[in-house]
Amino acid sequence: MKLFSCGVCGSTVHFESIRCENCGTALGFAPDICDIAVFRADSGLAEDRLGGRWRRCVHNTPDEGCNWLVAEADGDPWCQSCRLNRVIPNLADPRHRDLWKRLEGEKRRFVYSALRLGLPITPKSRDRDGLAFDFLADGPGFSERVLTGHADGVITINIAEADPVERERMRQEMDEPYRTILGHFRHESGHYYWDRLVRDTALLEPCRALFGDERWDYGAALQAHYENGPPPDWGARFVSAYAACHPWEDWAESWSHYFHMVDTLETAFAYGMRLTPRTGLTGVLSVDAGIDPYETTDFDTLLAQWLPLTLALNSLSRSMGHAHAYPFTLPSPVIDKLRFVHQVIHGQVVRPAAAVA
Repeated sequence: MKLFSCGVCGSTVHFESIRCENCGTALGFAPDICDIAVFRADSGLAEDRLGGRWRRCVHNTPDEGCNWLVAEADGDPWCQSCRLNRVIPNLADPRHRDLWKRLEGEKRRFVYSALRLGLPITPKSRDRDGLAFDFLADGPGFSERVLTGHADGVITINIAEADPVERERMRQEMDEPYRTILGHFRHESGHYYWDRLVRDTALLEPCRALFGDERWDYGAALQAHYENGPPPDWGARFVSAYAACHPWEDWAESWSHYFHMVDTLETAFAYGMRLTPRTGLTGVLSVDAGIDPYETTDFDTLLAQWLPLTLALNSLSRSMGHAHAYPFTLPSPVIDKLRFVHQVIHGQVVRPAAAVA
């Protein structure tokens, strides 16, 4: 995530900011231009640096926590993130409200990335091929369990994922090295965008050449995965153990991982990060994050910055007594899959593997 500045005093503000801590100006995020706008006291409207005018999303209240704005001429009362919601939990329950606010905060980060990458993100209420979110809670006594997943453009998230204790319990139960709310949004969106960008297109066969044939029985594949675990050599071919269970999951895990890369690299870019290790491996481990990863069309340029940055992230995390912040390795087959995701997103020509010289 990049850094922003207050349009009044120029102080640094952040993606979630609702007020400048230096001058007290009320702020909001203008999603159409992915920038911060400032509120003018006399009009009740916000204004961006280009002169555009904005009003608050109806969820832009201290109680509900959305800091996104709606263009003045847009008749929709909800911002581009909130209008994607189809079902939200019963907010009469204070616990539900707290969990939902956490989910919405991470969803806005996902939507930001989709907007920066130019991906289609139309609400399903407006377009049958659009996207919708259902945020649901388990029934009383877990009588009805909500499964996080995607089906026909609807992403369902169990609000228990926003409870850090419950999420950690599930992470350990499923023997996962990494489980976050944002990771769920990125992973499930991968299934949605596979339907939008790959299925029924010329990219389907090249995708199958890398990820496998998705016509393989999905239910049987999941059952086999949970009963027997991943193949012993999964680490040589997949970004995660779960990716090994079926081509659809391999795609979704790779898609999610690409989002991890570009968003983290943008943060490094925003902070002007440079790595010049005091070792003889300076050339291998050096990073000069002088690129905007969302606008970089050359995948190898991204990768050259990403790999040493992850080594530094892990070293810093271990120095604080934590586990690796980045518990992944990227063997060559995984890099090829990430490159393919990059090419799909950027509309680059992808030739079938058999046609590559």
